[in-house]
Amino acid sequence: MKYNPDNHHRRSIRLRGYDYSSPGAYFITVCTHQRECLFGEIVDGEMRLNELGKVTQNYWQRLPLYFTVELDAFIVMPNHLHGILLLGDKLGRGEAFGTKIVESGENSCPNASPLQPNGTKPGSIGAIIQNFKSISTQKINRLFYRSNHRQVWQRNYYEHIIRNEKSLHDIRQYIHHNPISWQQDQLHPDNPSKW
Repeated sequence: MKYNPDNHHRRSIRLRGYDYSSPGAYFITVCTHQRECLFGEIVDGEMRLNELGKVTQNYWQRLPLYFTVELDAFIVMPNHLHGILLLGDKLGRGEAFGTKIVESGENSCPNASPLQPNGTKPGSIGAIIQNFKSISTQKINRLFYRSNHRQVWQRNYYEHIIRNEKSLHDIRQYIHHNPISWQQDQLHPDNPSKW
């Protein structure tokens, strides 16, 4: 079957015109396929990783070995991962929020990314998450004798551009307290979700 762009109606949740390879701080959430609880369980307000959760955490922690990125706060939850990525090769605390977006028009964004006709821009948040999902899925399927076609991750991911220190602090607190509020979490499998 030949690809027809008119049949492709998947809506992007990314900020239009923003270059996701530009230095900055990004809050990322990656969910498991169908919110399946694969990575462990919450016991007494603490996340207890199982073997799949440990593999996932290991591959997240290895991202700086392959990309120009620093890890900030993160947590592997039963069916998702929250993490803050600091992107760029000279990311001091003051430089992480130096990017500004002009909302007045498509071409007025100083961080506008050229269109990538052949896929995701190398070194971008999208490329990092694609790599993480692909490698962790392969390892999980290999270690646990699962079919190579078994999906581990949801097709997309959520990102939020962190624009200031207050936002960074608030998101760190959210990540830290996520296990405590697991029963009320919108990603808990028993709760209706917009994801």
